[in-house]
Amino acid sequence: MRFVATKTVEQQSCLVLHRTRHLLMRQQNSVINAIRAHLAEFGIVAPVGRNGVGQLLRVVADSKDSRLPEIARTCVAVLGAQLQLLKAQILESDRMITAWHRSSEVSKRLDEIPGVGPVLATALVASVVEPKAFRSGRDFSAWIGLVPKQNSSGGKERLGNISKRGDRYLRSLFTIGALAVIRYAKIHGTKHRPWLAAMLARRPAKVAAIALANKLARMAWAMMARSERYKEPVALAA
Repeated sequence: MRFVATKTVEQQSCLVLHRTRHLLMRQQNSVINAIRAHLAEFGIVAPVGRNGVGQLLRVVADSKDSRLPEIARTCVAVLGAQLQLLKAQILESDRMITAWHRSSEVSKRLDEIPGVGPVLATALVASVVEPKAFRSGRDFSAWIGLVPKQNSSGGKERLGNISKRGDRYLRSLFTIGALAVIRYAKIHGTKHRPWLAAMLARRPAKVAAIALANKLARMAWAMMARSERYKEPVALAA
């Protein structure tokens, strides 16, 4: 049985900051989707991405554009104002997370891992009170929900999809970080990362990302439990 250690006030405050930022980002996506959906009803569409939303808001601000009735224009303008407020609040949350990150020695060490930035590093420091409570890196990745489910019997080992049990927020951050590493590797080459190159050669990118996220989680646990710094793989260091 693994007992839950008590978090410090600073750790709990950092978690509140992360949860608030996550909620604000979800609200931002909802507002963007609402703006796109409302304007699409009048045949006004724009490309996917931030620039597309900006194009839509410029249409709303243009009172001479007759495609949008005045009532609809007023309502969507309210959503546009809400979107700008959410963006400002998210930027302020990012600033606070960066400040917290710079004040934590453990967080700065974790930031050295490829795919782990200040957001994931601070979330790990705030969520994991005692890394040595986990017997191994696999126990830690299982706690996050990044290990495959076991469907074994009769001496045959059958591994299924990842369990998705545990901390959903940390799991999503590790997956996003792994996808970023894969995108970088595809642009700059994977010859310095033979393990990742072999994985991408036989598995789809998203499957490889989950495997890499599992690997990153084990690295993070080892660094926290042993107070170590990140060491480049031999192939990469050479």
